[in-house]
Amino acid sequence: MSEGLFARLEQRSPIPLEAELRCDAGELAALVGPSGSGKSTVLRCIAGLYRPRAGEVRCGGSMWFDGAIDLPPQQRRCGFVFQSYALFPHLSALKNVMLAAGHLPSQQREARGRELLDLVNLCGLEGRRPAQLSGGQQQRVALARALARDPQVLLLDEPFAAVDRVTRRKLQRELALMRERVRIPIVLVTHDLDEARMLADSITILHHGRTLQRGAPAEVMARPGSAEVARLLDLGNLFEAKILEHLPERNRTTLEWGGLVLEAMHAPAFAVGERASWVIAPEYVILHRRDRPSRGERENPIEGVVRVCAVLGETTSVVIEVCDQPGGALAMNIATHHARRNRLAPGEKVTVSLLAEGIHLMPWGGAPR
Repeated sequence: MSEGLFARLEQRSPIPLEAELRCDAGELAALVGPSGSGKSTVLRCIAGLYRPRAGEVRCGGSMWFDGAIDLPPQQRRCGFVFQSYALFPHLSALKNVMLAAGHLPSQQREARGRELLDLVNLCGLEGRRPAQLSGGQQQRVALARALARDPQVLLLDEPFAAVDRVTRRKLQRELALMRERVRIPIVLVTHDLDEARMLADSITILHHGRTLQRGAPAEVMARPGSAEVARLLDLGNLFEAKILEHLPERNRTTLEWGGLVLEAMHAPAFAVGERASWVIAPEYVILHRRDRPSRGERENPIEGVVRVCAVLGETTSVVIEVCDQPGGALAMNIATHHARRNRLAPGEKVTVSLLAEGIHLMPWGGAPR
């Protein structure tokens, strides 16, 4: 990771921190967590705008902070894009970018500014002031200005939160394309899990200043490290059970869920009799077709009653109340044409299967294992 970013931040007060973040050169790491979890503080620590009590920050093979060393912000090659853009209102887009290229000889700054504005698709708008630009265009100027410093790391603090949905999608696509040309670590703070899934190579979950889990987006979403992470990700389908038996010859572990016996993939780390939390993503909840009874090939058949059936365009969101299971409400998504073909509606009885490969076991009580 000599060319990447590593940050380990520790303090008890005034803002509790027990955070760790890694991002390789060419990667985009998303920092996700609820409001007040310390995401922006982590960015400020990396940029040198806030000094933690202990820890270290390394980037591009250089030590920026380790307690003894504490480089000032101007000596840390960070590009920082704020949610509020923070452009100079009296300067044109080009001059806003040129101002950040002060490390270059004066005769090279204009050419560099035009190059970066072209990179963010603002060619032809160089002379406009911020008030003459849309919110999305202002954000592009802010991004070009951050890159004008030739940074070793790019820090993005909720950069798309203040623009409309269409502009946000356009900016997300442009960021995805731009990162292929700018091979530096990029750290994105976001509340939008869909945004993190689309753009990021890794997700770091932060809560109360503490790193709970880091991994590829698909892995974190499907296999959260704890019930706490599952709740923060709003995964739903989060339940508790008791481990009944391990069947290594079948690669299965059985568990009791409110009187029902379910099969999950073999999980020998959990002791027989131990309480555990478990989660299943909606795509692993499979509806049995009414016109074709199950032949037994599906695992963990469960009967229930449809309580919610909400059509969301091509997808229908369904909530099923499991029979004789207090609090056993299962959420699933199904193609709308399948929902109509199966005549799904509130009050209808259905059978679903919970695929064993989708049941993910976690320590009971929310503590990371």
